[in-house]
Order: sequence, then structure tokens, then C-alpha cells
Amino acid sequence: MSREREQAERFGLPIQEDIANFPFVRDQKFLIPYLFAKQKKMLPLEESSSSVTVAVSDPLDLESLDELRLFLKKNINPIYCPQSSLEAAIERCYHQKEEETRQLFSDLEKAESEVSAKKEDALEGYDLLEQSGHNPVIRMVNAIILEAIQQGSSDIHFEPTEEGLSVRYRIDGVLQKRHTPPREYQNQVLTRIKVMSKMDIAEHRLPQDGRIKLRHGGREIDFRVSTLPIIHGERIVLRILDKGNVMLGLDRIGIDEKLLKKLRKLIHLPEGIILVTGPTGSGKTTTLYSALSEINAVDMNIMTIEDPVEYKLQGISQMNVNSRIELDFAKGLRHILRQDPDVIMIGEIRDKETAEIAIQSSLTGHLVLSTLHTNDAPSALTRLADMGIESYLLASSILGVLAQRLVRRICPGCKTPYVPSTDELAELGLKKEELMGGRLYKGAGCDVCFGTGYKGRHGIYELMPLTSKIKSQVLKSQDAQELRQMAVKEGMVTLFQRGAALAASGLTTSAEVLRVTRLNEESS
Repeated sequence: MSREREQAERFGLPIQEDIANFPFVRDQKFLIPYLFAKQKKMLPLEESSSSVTVAVSDPLDLESLDELRLFLKKNINPIYCPQSSLEAAIERCYHQKEEETRQLFSDLEKAESEVSAKKEDALEGYDLLEQSGHNPVIRMVNAIILEAIQQGSSDIHFEPTEEGLSVRYRIDGVLQKRHTPPREYQNQVLTRIKVMSKMDIAEHRLPQDGRIKLRHGGREIDFRVSTLPIIHGERIVLRILDKGNVMLGLDRIGIDEKLLKKLRKLIHLPEGIILVTGPTGSGKTTTLYSALSEINAVDMNIMTIEDPVEYKLQGISQMNVNSRIELDFAKGLRHILRQDPDVIMIGEIRDKETAEIAIQSSLTGHLVLSTLHTNDAPSALTRLADMGIESYLLASSILGVLAQRLVRRICPGCKTPYVPSTDELAELGLKKEELMGGRLYKGAGCDVCFGTGYKGRHGIYELMPLTSKIKSQVLKSQDAQELRQMAVKEGMVTLFQRGAALAASGLTTSAEVLRVTRLNEESS
């Protein structure tokens, strides 16, 4: 029995295992903003003239219940619901059904006349939940964007193909096809997005970049928009920058306690370079922002140069790279150094010039944080050496390298145990006695996870601090394989080992661990 359930029984709260059939959940009616319900883990279920019945997963969160009472101006009757069931009900209550979006596509086909989306105003900043009177094209674009936000997508892909326009969402790092709007409205949909992004709607031959700012249930959401001309039309990708979904804090992004202690020691040093490596979409920026948030203080001057600035951090000076005026990382970094910084964050080290300035900055009393695109931590030093950085500079300036990946979590709504085969355990390097009850877990697929078996992601990390032995190895050779072997001898837990431990604990699947770490393991 969970601690929360024991508390609910002690306080005499009614207990409901499943709240899917309560009126508000069944009819998708909500009294409070989505973000409040999601963060506070509470959901109004039904109301009378004087009170509201509310499902909660934490009976001791009296402060949030009091906030809700003041917000609704009614008495609150709390009932206890397990967190997994409550989260599923929140998603069902607020989230738009795919059938509703498909119905809009049907409305388009029945429209009496075509309405050109490019004649509509952009209406920057309008609330997606409040749009009802627009023509079908605009309502359909709004519905797609709204559905993508509510399903936790990071990107929306609009891709013209020979068959028509394909709409896909990237959810938990994996693209999933959702819709195929009527072919005759393809150009209008793409034009509408370009209008919202303030792009040149007459230009179809060159790539363009733009931004959109919208509201969803009271919170602002930014979109970074990119177009690319392909043989069947213009391909458009929207990157969703939802501040409400960003969890900043090194203790909140999945770093295990032992590694976190080592990393915190590094980021509080006054000078040197800390590198974060991994592929695009592995959470490097979130890790850097979390580190900056932790060391941010009134007596610190923290400055960043990024391409682009994705989220604004309070108390930190952030600068965008701008290729149109020839403001690149190297040039911007030189000017930052004249601003008397204590800590500098560089979005990415892409060339020798930027690397040299970063190293020089670290050697003259600055703490520098940056990213590289490498498969693991030791390879970062090899990459810098390949750029032409001398080994003695690497050994004297680099404090440590953190490599990371994101693995998908097993959906709690359909989590299923199974007995793994000997071959599967061998692939993970695990023994049966290391598993919980001798079993691994997978997701069977349900409505909450849209049939994928996964819901949410969790970080896996490997940290290679530059100990004296690793520095000696760097001076001898920057070969990634030799550095990796030395780092493991010095106590580094690899990405693969950390992923296998998460699979053994039931948080993710063996297939997911192998998907994101197989390349690292094969190269070791």
C-alpha cells in the first residue's frame, strides 16, 4: 500500500481507483487550467451549487486545495485517486480526441467554398482553446497544434508527399503519424502556417525560418518554424517550446545521486570547461540550463550565446547567434568576454576558433559550459583534438564531460511484467537475480500512451571527470577507446550500464535501452 493511500485512509477520504466515468472526465469538461491540474495532480470531477468534488493524489497538499477553493469560490470535497489513474483522467479530460481533429478534415471536404488562409490575419498570441469562428483551414491548423501540445509533442512535421500532406508528431523522441488532410487543402494549410510565422508566403524556392507565439489555457507557448522546399511542395516543421513542460534542476532530470554529487562539485568550480555531449534532442540544453539555474546568484554574472535562445532564464544574460549580421559563436564569445562574466555558456562548440576562445576563457578564470555532438563522453576529447586543439590545453582546461541520452518510460497505465529470455538478459549484461522478481517490464499499449507502450522520458548519463590518470592518458593519446577504458577503470558508469539498470528496475524496456545505447556499446 502506498504512503498516499495510507494517508487518505487515515484522514477518512473516499478512495476511487478509477475516475474515468465521473461527469467532467466523461464529457471532457474542465473548471481549472490544464497546467494547474497537471502540476498539482488534482482534477474537479463534478459540482453542485455549493461544492466541487475533486480527485487528488496527495492528501497532504492542503495548500493546493486551498488555492483551488479560492479559485472556484466553492467548498472542496476531496477524494483520493492513485496518481497513475488521476494523470490518465487529466489527459482524457483536457486532451482533444483524434476523432475531433479528423472531423475537422471532414468539414473541409464539405465546405461550400474555398477560403484562402493567406487572407486571414496572423493573430499572434491568440488562445488556441478560444478559437471557434474561423474558417475550416484555420480551425484545422489550430486543432493540429492543440492536439500536438496536449499529447506532449516536441515537434510537428507537415510533409507533402506524392499521396498528400502527412502530419506527424514527435512524441518522446519518436515520430508518429497522425493525420492526412485533404490533398486539395495542402497549400492552404502550409500557407496558414507561414502567415502565422510572418514568413514570405510568395517565396517557395528558398528555406525560411520564423517563430509563432500562441497561448494555450493561459500559458504562452513559442514555436520555432522551419520551411524547406522539397519535390512535392514545402516541408514545414514546428518545434514546440513549451515552458510549462520544462523541468529545470539537476535533481529533477533523472541524474542518479552518486553522479549528481560529482557533477555539482564540477559546476561550482571557479574555472575550467564542462562539456555536455549527445545527439540532437537528447536534452543537452535542459541539462545546461539546469546547471546555470543552480549556480545562478546575485553575485554572479552569467552570460550565454545560443543558436537560438530556446528558453529565457531570469537573472542570466542570453544572446542569439545571428548569421545575417555575421554574429557567430566565436565573434559573440569575444564580446561576452569584455562584459566581465563569471560563467559563460556556449550553445555548441562547432569549430576550432570557438574551441580555442572557450579554452582561453577557461584558463583566464572563467567557468565555461558548452555542448558537442559526440556519442559518448571520451569521444568529446577526441573531437576537440581532431579540431586541432593541443593535448596539453585539453588536459589543463577540461574539468569533465557529461554524455546523455533520453529513454522512453514504460507507460504506467499498461505496464506488464514478463520473463525475459536468456539472450535478452545477455544483451543487457544482466543476470536474472538482478531483476525485480526475475522479470522485466514492457507496455502493452493503451489510450493514455496512444498504443505505444511508453509515456514520458528519463535521462541516462555518463560522467567522465578528468582525474589525474585521465589527464595523463590525454597527454599520451586522445584515442576515444583508450580514454574510455581508462575512464571505466576510474569508476565511470557507462550509458549502457545505466540504461540496463533502469530496465532492471522496471522504468524502461530492454529494447529502448538497446535502441539509444547500442552504438556506444558496439564501439566499446
